Amino acid sequence: MISKRIAIDLGTANTVIWLAGKGIVLNEPTVVALSIEDNRVLAVGNEAKTMLGRTPGNISALRPLKEGVIADYEVTEAMLRYFIQKVCGQAWFFKPEVMICTPAGGTQVEKRAVLDATLSAGARVAYLIDEPLAAAIGAKVPIAQPSGNMVLDMGGGASEAAVISLGGVVVHKSVRVAGNRIDEAIASYLRKKHNIVIGEQTAEEIKIKIGSALPLEKEETLEVKGRDSLLGLPKIITVVSSEVTEAIRPTLNLIINMVKEVLEETAPELSSDIIDKGIIMTGGTSLLRNFDKLLTQELSVSCHVAEDPLFCVVRGTGIALENIDLYKRSVTRK
Repeated sequence: MISKRIAIDLGTANTVIWLAGKGIVLNEPTVVALSIEDNRVLAVGNEAKTMLGRTPGNISALRPLKEGVIADYEVTEAMLRYFIQKVCGQAWFFKPEVMICTPAGGTQVEKRAVLDATLSAGARVAYLIDEPLAAAIGAKVPIAQPSGNMVLDMGGGASEAAVISLGGVVVHKSVRVAGNRIDEAIASYLRKKHNIVIGEQTAEEIKIKIGSALPLEKEETLEVKGRDSLLGLPKIITVVSSEVTEAIRPTLNLIINMVKEVLEETAPELSSDIIDKGIIMTGGTSLLRNFDKLLTQELSVSCHVAEDPLFCVVRGTGIALENIDLYKRSVTRK
């Protein structure tokens, strides 16, 4: 039995794990439930997510990553150990090789925290790769060529735009605004307009079911249950898709402005390549209805969602791990 090779996309919303020879073997929410009395991990992933907003006083369900970086080191380490053991099986005599991706805009301290947590969680060797680079590899972009490719990776906690050429990131910008901030914008809008308080899971459901970056030709509605902010009693309202579009537009504008900044800093030769090829969108937030059309309108550059955008980053991380010699210039090792 030789040691396994694992690629991890450690996201704010979901953690996806890819195993060499098998492909994607795990996709679970990045949520941990802890016992408050002795700080013991009670549940991780899907089981812990069902507890969000529903826990009694002695249990805390939390997301250990905020805005794409580690917010709680010990909980992240415990979660990684749980996921690695789940993928390797209980009898893991040989520690696995692990490659994990981090935002290109992360600080050295944030990147070192991810490496240390991975090694403490049971990895023999840990590698780091920039998320936009992994997304580009996973989206089948020929990154090694001397030509510009632009990737916009939008997850749960952070959005990053990067121009990639000759196997490296030339220009990149990140903004800590993504799916979670869109959910918060919806919850905040409903509280102000309808005096209803909703949880993050309800806000996410509204975004997925009737959310759109542009007004829809045919209005859609959804019945939403929450708590009346004035009376404190349960309340049911009907939300219209145009309200959701209005609520999320300021948040989407932050992402659009960040992409514009990257385009402004891009060399003219690379800009002409990007005009020819367009911008590739990856990550869960790229699935927001009509977001690609809104970006195309605002940037005057064609934007298209990659095939299977949720798994581009983890697939790219896996390809880089399997071909480590080809990508060693783009990878940090510890």
